[in-house]
This record gives sequence, C-alpha cells and structure tokens, in this order.
Amino acid sequence: MAEFKTDRIRELNDRARQSFTSCRVVITRGIAELGDDAVNQILAQVRSYDRFTPDNDPYQEHDFGSFRWGEVQVFWRWDYYDLEYSMHSPDPADETVTARVLTVMLAEEY
Repeated sequence: MAEFKTDRIRELNDRARQSFTSCRVVITRGIAELGDDAVNQILAQVRSYDRFTPDNDPYQEHDFGSFRWGEVQVFWRWDYYDLEYSMHSPDPADETVTARVLTVMLAEEY
C-alpha cells in the first residue's frame, strides 16, 4: 500500500510541476527580484527538472529539486495542504483532499 501511495504522490507531483495545473505556484521575493526573463527561465527549468537521485529524492516522491541558474542556487519544493489551506493534507496521494503548493525560491531563502 505504501508503494502505491508513493507512486501516486510522485505522479501527481510530476504532472502538476510539469504543467503548473492542479496546484498553486509561488515564487519568493528573491526569485521575483531577478526579473521577468529570469523568472520565466527558472520556471521552465522547474517544469523540465528530471535530475532525481536517491540523494536528493530519498522518498521517491519528486517533491524537491535544486539547480543553478546563473550565479544563484534555486530550490523548489512541494507542500501539501487540505483544500482550505489551513492545515497539512490528510493524504497527499489523494488529489480530492489535497491542495498542492509549489514554492520556487533562492537557496538562501530556504
């Protein structure tokens, strides 16, 4: 059962990250201050990110990524909330009870 949940979380995370649908995408002030062109390029890298390894994805949920954009280190991560965004999701594998939030930030903002 746990493997099914992991597979489902990974599938939902990848689909939402690659399309920016069925989720909210938040960029931090540090990312926004890089300018519109930078933001567009960084978001494109988030969408196409595929460098998951046992070191950076130990639970195989594809819930975090890190890459360099120019001179800055960028992190992105998923958080899972209930549908009212008031508490943690009761089941991140169930999209009917989970609101996904993808946050893109400078590493120094983490």
